[in-house]
Amino acid sequence: MNHLAGIDPILALSLAYWQQSLIKVGIVAIVVPTAALILGYVFLLKMMSFMQSRLGPMEAGPYGLLQLLADGAKFIQKEDIFPDAADRRVFALAPVVVLMSTFLLYLIIPVGPDAISANFDTGIFFALAVSSLSVIGILMAGWASASKYSLLGGLRAAGQLIAYELPLVLAVVGVVIQAGTLSMQGIVHAQATGEIFGFGWLGSPYILTQMLGFVIFMIAVQAELTQPPFDMPVAESEIVGGYQVEYSGFRFLFFFMGEFGTAFAFAAIASVLFLGGWWLPGFDADSNWLNVLGPIVMFVKVMVVSFFIFWIRFTYPRFREDQLQTFAWKFLIPLALANIVLTGIFKVVL
Repeated sequence: MNHLAGIDPILALSLAYWQQSLIKVGIVAIVVPTAALILGYVFLLKMMSFMQSRLGPMEAGPYGLLQLLADGAKFIQKEDIFPDAADRRVFALAPVVVLMSTFLLYLIIPVGPDAISANFDTGIFFALAVSSLSVIGILMAGWASASKYSLLGGLRAAGQLIAYELPLVLAVVGVVIQAGTLSMQGIVHAQATGEIFGFGWLGSPYILTQMLGFVIFMIAVQAELTQPPFDMPVAESEIVGGYQVEYSGFRFLFFFMGEFGTAFAFAAIASVLFLGGWWLPGFDADSNWLNVLGPIVMFVKVMVVSFFIFWIRFTYPRFREDQLQTFAWKFLIPLALANIVLTGIFKVVL
């Protein structure tokens, strides 16, 4: 039975299944907006400001710490507007579908030997599957808004996400071949118990052997998040704001939470796949201490990966739509397939 994060195993065993499930849902419900706030403040408000030689928001709270909370309160108070010609039910549900796909991603992210909400044997397959659900929400938003700008943004987003799902999945296949499992916990244990040239103290983080897969994965994540240079679906200079343009109030806030919450989740998945996840060199992979230290280790790794995601966002100009598709189909997918072939060869030979 999976134990709850931060709860004594004996207590977890004494709880009914529905009680455990309720606690897990509550934890995820707190973690997702918290993760979005952390990334938004640290990178969107502060890191971008420093890169542009300015201070960023400074008035709301110490050093602008409460700025995003103030913005969230503002969005909640705004009127919930529906366009006259919109399909009201689909329009209202679209941001919920996008946010639900983000929530589901957090279920399979391990932060310790026992600290995981759902330890599926096919955890990474589940993650890749539910991350694709956001495409449905985006198409719903684009179509239901009854706006040509929204529809065009939704279609662009769907085409882009479908194209970059392929290199994203193929980049993960190399890790799965090397680890011999689809389980997120199994992938962490494979790296923790692996060896590099007979030296096992540092384990075998797959970023060393799957560097090409890591680069492809991070590029595909950037496109999945529709962040620059892959932000044609929300290009303000062409289609005003894409599929989000007709949204206001808390529904627009849902899209914001979905984007930044998903960025945190993908950074966590990358940390598990390529950086050893919650494992810390010098500790046994089954040590109970890692249930305490694991979340801290994971958070540090997630912030490092997130730094690269947002660094790219603030650095490169937007691609044209034809460049987006060409990059995925002619470069990333062939490279990902080559990485799988090489991984398979070395797996058999070694």
